Amino acid sequence: MRLISIKSTDQIDRIRDSCKIVYLVQEKLKKLVEPGICTLELDEVAESTIRAEGASPAFKGYNGFPASICASNNEYIVHGFPCSKPLCEGDLLSIDVGVKMNGYFGDGAFTLSVGTTNQDEQRFIDTTQHCLTLGIDQMKPDGYLSNISHAIQEHAETSGFSIIREYGGHGIGKQLHESPHINNYGVAEKGLRLKVGHVFCIEPILSMGKPEIIHSNDGWNVYTKDRQPTAHFEHTVAINENGPEILTLAKNQN
Repeated sequence: MRLISIKSTDQIDRIRDSCKIVYLVQEKLKKLVEPGICTLELDEVAESTIRAEGASPAFKGYNGFPASICASNNEYIVHGFPCSKPLCEGDLLSIDVGVKMNGYFGDGAFTLSVGTTNQDEQRFIDTTQHCLTLGIDQMKPDGYLSNISHAIQEHAETSGFSIIREYGGHGIGKQLHESPHINNYGVAEKGLRLKVGHVFCIEPILSMGKPEIIHSNDGWNVYTKDRQPTAHFEHTVAINENGPEILTLAKNQN
């Protein structure tokens, strides 16, 4: 395993600055999502908001990615290109936002229904979001990294959903993706012990159906083999003496 860095208070403050903009963008996009809007419009709003804050879109140009947000709907899991196709009533839309400011990154994602959705799909969204909460709850000094993974898997699978195992959380700081990779599945009480100053992105990604995936020919878009919907939530989280601090939330929401 590569070295896992411990962030100083100053470094966490810099990550927090980027995360504040992630939160700002997410809240703005949530208000805009409705049937008829296209994800290309959402991407334009995200980029203009990020740049107005003196920051840069972290994803744009990252390994050749063409946009400022990842916008994946329904069976598409991650890395979706924003496009001009209008969103439809009942779509499940996942949006991932990354920001770089003053040399440090912030990263966050959410899923929501476009307009109204049925009870089963809303339970699926809520379950995925609760997986995120349960994973973050395990981020305690001297706890095990694998406890995050186990908490996410246990809640997802006992709720009747599948973990997309090819993707997961990660460290973050001066790089968008740092060590360690954080699986959304695993046995508790194993491996790395958590320390004050660790900053990780916790990122459960679930499917309503089976976990098998297919990669599109474009090298980015990924979708479920059975074409069942997916959901995806993510926060950037720092560990302090009292436990986790979610950096991609307004301060009064922690």
